[in-house]
Amino acid sequence: MRPTADSSWIVLEEGYDSLLECSRAARFAISNGFLGVRGARAIHRGGRWVANSRTLVAGLFDTAGEEPAIPRLAVAPDWMKVRILLQGEPLIHHIEDATGQERILDMQRGAVIGRARLSNASASGVKLRSFHIASLSQRAIGMQIILLEMEQGAIEVTLEASIDAVDIGLLSDRAEHGLSVWRTESSGTRLAVATAVSLQIDRRLVPSTVCGLSQWSWKWTSSPGQVICLARTVAMTRAGKDDIDPARGAQEALESAQMMGWPAVVAAHERAWDNRWACSDVEVEGDPVAQQALRFALYHLNGAANPADEHVSIAARALTGDDYHGHVFWDTEIYLLPFYTLTWPQAARALLMYRFHTLSGARARAAAMGWQGALYAWESADTGAETCPSQVVGPDRKLVDVNCGKQEQHISADIAYAVWQYWRITGDDAFLREAGAEILLETARFWASRTTMESDGHCHIRGVIGPDEYHESIDDNAFTNVMARWNIRRAIETAALLRDRWPESWRRLSGQLKLDEAELQRWGEVAKAIATGFDSSTGLFEQFAGFFTLEDIDVAAYSGRSVPIDVVLGRERTQRSQVVKQADVVALLALLPAEFPGDAAAKNFEYYASRCGHGSSLSRAMHGIVAARLGDAETALDFFRKTSAIDLDDRHAAIEGGVHIASLGGIWMMAVLGFAGLSFGNDYLALAPTLPAAWKSLSFTVQWRSRYLKIRISEPTAIVHIAMEAGDPMKVLVNGEMFTLSRVEPLQVKIKTLAGAVS
Repeated sequence: MRPTADSSWIVLEEGYDSLLECSRAARFAISNGFLGVRGARAIHRGGRWVANSRTLVAGLFDTAGEEPAIPRLAVAPDWMKVRILLQGEPLIHHIEDATGQERILDMQRGAVIGRARLSNASASGVKLRSFHIASLSQRAIGMQIILLEMEQGAIEVTLEASIDAVDIGLLSDRAEHGLSVWRTESSGTRLAVATAVSLQIDRRLVPSTVCGLSQWSWKWTSSPGQVICLARTVAMTRAGKDDIDPARGAQEALESAQMMGWPAVVAAHERAWDNRWACSDVEVEGDPVAQQALRFALYHLNGAANPADEHVSIAARALTGDDYHGHVFWDTEIYLLPFYTLTWPQAARALLMYRFHTLSGARARAAAMGWQGALYAWESADTGAETCPSQVVGPDRKLVDVNCGKQEQHISADIAYAVWQYWRITGDDAFLREAGAEILLETARFWASRTTMESDGHCHIRGVIGPDEYHESIDDNAFTNVMARWNIRRAIETAALLRDRWPESWRRLSGQLKLDEAELQRWGEVAKAIATGFDSSTGLFEQFAGFFTLEDIDVAAYSGRSVPIDVVLGRERTQRSQVVKQADVVALLALLPAEFPGDAAAKNFEYYASRCGHGSSLSRAMHGIVAARLGDAETALDFFRKTSAIDLDDRHAAIEGGVHIASLGGIWMMAVLGFAGLSFGNDYLALAPTLPAAWKSLSFTVQWRSRYLKIRISEPTAIVHIAMEAGDPMKVLVNGEMFTLSRVEPLQVKIKTLAGAVS
């Protein structure tokens, strides 16, 4: 149970601070894409501390019995509850014991390790070590190990291990010793929980003295130095209303783990993490803070996905907290899919298949609003129906109407973008034929019906919200319109590709969608006519129609604020101003740089970056990518550090609702797509690196069409080294010069400039 000795692989918390406990429970969460467990302490007193201990299961949604009925990720039974009494008095966290307490997130092994000295009101005490995992090799399995060393002898010890299902909101279908089955009230989704608990005292197995349905209890008299080991294994399985009984699956998973024994279960889990790190690790030499931030981001990204389940996606807080009710946003496709597509394509495919399986919900939403094709939900749960609430409590504690569910429609183009990028990077033709093409065509059909040709000869998209949510009910948002145009053009390209390469697939799909050449031609005409807001004389995109006429406020003058700028200015003034909540035109620049000719990229970045209040955790990552691509590595590094601080710095806002998984994806994007300058063409990968001065080297691994590449960019020698571990020869473009790479001969290219000068 010892953590790795390399500090870049661990997050360490020493001492004890009850005010930070909820945020640290999120930071120290463990997950395997199916089972998520917040990193609460092994022993707690109840009350507020109980809220820190929480288990979430992917896809387990229920409504909360309120109007309107909004699906929420249900809380599963707390399987890690432990209570220890010495002489009948419970152990608690004393201030004087705080120096002996620490909690470690071992990111290399995917485990949380705790050490503490705990005592009761009479000063009887124990030394405690704890270890728990959510198995990455057997996703149904969670495991908890607690070691206790008694300080005094002749003490009456009571140890209770239980599963707490109080106030979780699920209905009990079955309850027997070590096995329970729960059901959501709204959907009938069932959750089975099978548990095995054992206790050894000085390596001697001791039977429990009390054995309830979900409780195990032992009593004995201690001796000095006595060592107690509590081992608990839990198996959880989820099943739909009409699926087979999940209890059998939970029992089989538990039996398999018990036959292996907990050391073997842990070893298999660690091997699975070794495999993930081999495919995804990013190494930075010269900047230990950045290295730890990258490892933290990659730890949570690798733990958030489950390639075995095509019916779930990754929520805005993954499985680390309750914020946004476990709903899925555009965050997944824009901020997470790049990482999975380039390092874990099986996980990327499953996430996109979730969108394919919810396509019927997107079609129904478009039809209900009077349009054709597929309009994906801004907030999605299990069915693809819109789950965005109509009102929320604002920063001033007043109710605020939420229009995102009706107006933030760019998500359909965002999903299409992720589909196309996945296919281009992986070459997964089967996915394109069987799922991706239908998403591309139906989202394009939506955009073609959503636009209106007007007397100026342009197609307009009115009454939307772009990524900048400070401005609502706007017309011709540049991000939305350009992404819509891109979506339509890729759909037309997809139709031609299917017709030429897979005519049978085209006949089937076009017949199913009732899509003919006349409609495709109309789409092309719409794409040509969409208003984009680009002014060729200035090189600027107007964020939306009328944006340049709004009040121009100096955002830098409010740099010392402790609350979002819309709270400082007030909602109405913010809406009348050019203050931007988050990357909007800058996000477009990050996603579709080819849409910015000549020096338009630099001009738009300079204009909009100075007006951005970064009121979203998503914002700085996009700015960091663009700044790095423009050659300003030090500005990009500042965005990198501020994004990293969101979840790692206790001086920032509390993260008790869960880690910001999209900003963690953005950290990887800034390193690989920004500083390394990774991009791709139709048949090649490209690199255009610009490293911060402090970074001596940057190394990472990516996959490209069944090829495994290891890339190292060395700043002192200005050399890019690329080795292919598997796959056929391919083309690589390095700073504009094309090379051929093969397994036989690694590529080593000396480049002219590397560190931080602005180009």
